[in-house]
Amino acid sequence: MSPDRLEKIKQVLKSRQPDLTVLMEDVHKPRNMAAIARTCDAVGIPVIHQVSPIPRRHFLNAKAAGGCKKWIETITHPSLDAAYQSLRDQGFKILAAHFSDKAVNFRHIDYTKPTVIVVGAELEGLSEEAAEKADGSIVIPMMGMSQSLNVSVATALILFEAQRQREEKGMYNNDLPEDSEIRIPLDWAYPNTAKKYRSNHLPLPELDKEGNFIDD
Repeated sequence: MSPDRLEKIKQVLKSRQPDLTVLMEDVHKPRNMAAIARTCDAVGIPVIHQVSPIPRRHFLNAKAAGGCKKWIETITHPSLDAAYQSLRDQGFKILAAHFSDKAVNFRHIDYTKPTVIVVGAELEGLSEEAAEKADGSIVIPMMGMSQSLNVSVATALILFEAQRQREEKGMYNNDLPEDSEIRIPLDWAYPNTAKKYRSNHLPLPELDKEGNFIDD
């Protein structure tokens, strides 16, 4: 691994925002899922969530995701309640991207706090259950005849507003912890090696923050 590659990986890790994420409720079109994943990677989100009773149907398509699949972890929840409970246990405030009389302009939210944005399926949008059980609803003001945006476009608008706020507060220059809990992902540093280990069903070796293999 070249020094430039190692430095790039370190900078990306320093910019990760573990307390900002997206929950997709039954979003199933590969292009939309991939676009949302690419936006999440662009704003520093390391983990995204999805609700689906059929997890295999919703795996990110590697080709459609444009290579970002290996930078993003996707967690699938069997139900909406399970997803909300898991996220609340982690301290997240749950905001539904959903039009209602109580919805507020998405720019009026403080995204520097632990936040999850819940977005819905392409045609039906977010379910009423998801909106009602959330901590609040946000809406993107629309000035034309259309009253909705593509789910990936709407997600991008909201997340880049979150990025703007977090940049203003200096939240994209985190120090990597000195403990051994945070390490360079093998998929990032040595993708071919990671692929070989997986094809042979072997546990992945760990790397330290300098990109060196850690001996057991």
